[in-house]
Amino acid sequence: MIQFAPDHLEIERRVEALLFAAAGPLSAAEIARRLPEGADVGGAISALRERYQGRGVELECVADRWRFRTAPDLSFMMTEEREEPRRLSKAALETLAIIAYHQPCTRAEIESVRGVSLSKGTLDLLLEMGFVRLKGRRRTPGRPVTYATADKFLEHFSLSSLYDLPGVAEMKAAGLLDLSIPVGFEVPDPSRAGDDEDETPLLPGEEDGPEFAQDFVSED
Repeated sequence: MIQFAPDHLEIERRVEALLFAAAGPLSAAEIARRLPEGADVGGAISALRERYQGRGVELECVADRWRFRTAPDLSFMMTEEREEPRRLSKAALETLAIIAYHQPCTRAEIESVRGVSLSKGTLDLLLEMGFVRLKGRRRTPGRPVTYATADKFLEHFSLSSLYDLPGVAEMKAAGLLDLSIPVGFEVPDPSRAGDDEDETPLLPGEEDGPEFAQDFVSED
């Protein structure tokens, strides 16, 4: 049987297939090794480059190697915005659990339950993620800010309300309340988070303010 050498269109098809399937750019020599001897690789590449010019995919040369790539003006379509999940540290989880069960509570009360000082960054992170909100100010010296859980806390943990919070024993079993509660510090019902009579609501614009207020008395 007489075998005819592939014509230039068939060579072009084969070069196109090789470039499309290659994991990286291919040189003319690498392409030629996969084609019949004497194949016009340069002619095929030139024809393909002309054919794909101005299309969504173009043929380009990088360091004497050829590859298909997305047209530069369409690169914006290839970007993908992804929301990277943020993991809470053990300190942040403990703080969130304390706020959930003791709300409304102050920073000092959180530190009293945890037994260690609380970095400002921990509360800032919980506020930034929307799990915690500033609720009001205690009617005590310094008028410290109180913290409570926000709606996103319920949404994230699939709770319909604060009544669905697991019991303290379950939280301790999960390692979230492995803490020593000080004597005389009662664990309040989180469902009563809005009934604190010793608290005043924050004023407009005060949500981003400091955690305590100072009263200045003028001297006569």
